[in-house]
Amino acid sequence: QLQLVESGGGLVQTGGSLRLSCAASGFTLDSYGIGWFRQAPGKEREGVLCISSRGGYMRYADSVKGRFTISRDNAKNTVYLQMNSLKPEDTAVYYCAAHSTSQLLCDISRYWYDYWGQGTQVTVSS
Repeated sequence: QLQLVESGGGLVQTGGSLRLSCAASGFTLDSYGIGWFRQAPGKEREGVLCISSRGGYMRYADSVKGRFTISRDNAKNTVYLQMNSLKPEDTAVYYCAAHSTSQLLCDISRYWYDYWGQGTQVTVSS
């Protein structure tokens, strides 16, 4: 069974950092583009960053440029989201998603993805 599991969420103060992990089971991530998304209460799910299957291509939402980075360790079948300089507006449930592709690209549109994790809550206090 293909499964993505996010972890690492929690409560942090403004300006703090968190690292989220997205671990895959039932399949190997090395042929999947991976995206991180977030959804705040009452808002639509938005793409934050993505990384191609080999890690050579990434896309970032303007709202997180310079603060968030994405990386992957295919040997560990895990993708990471490093979040620095967190702001209260970053508060949301964060999801990772996977899309099988032979293209060395990724996309931060939610419609590109086939598999989703259950999400992890990130709360940034002011």
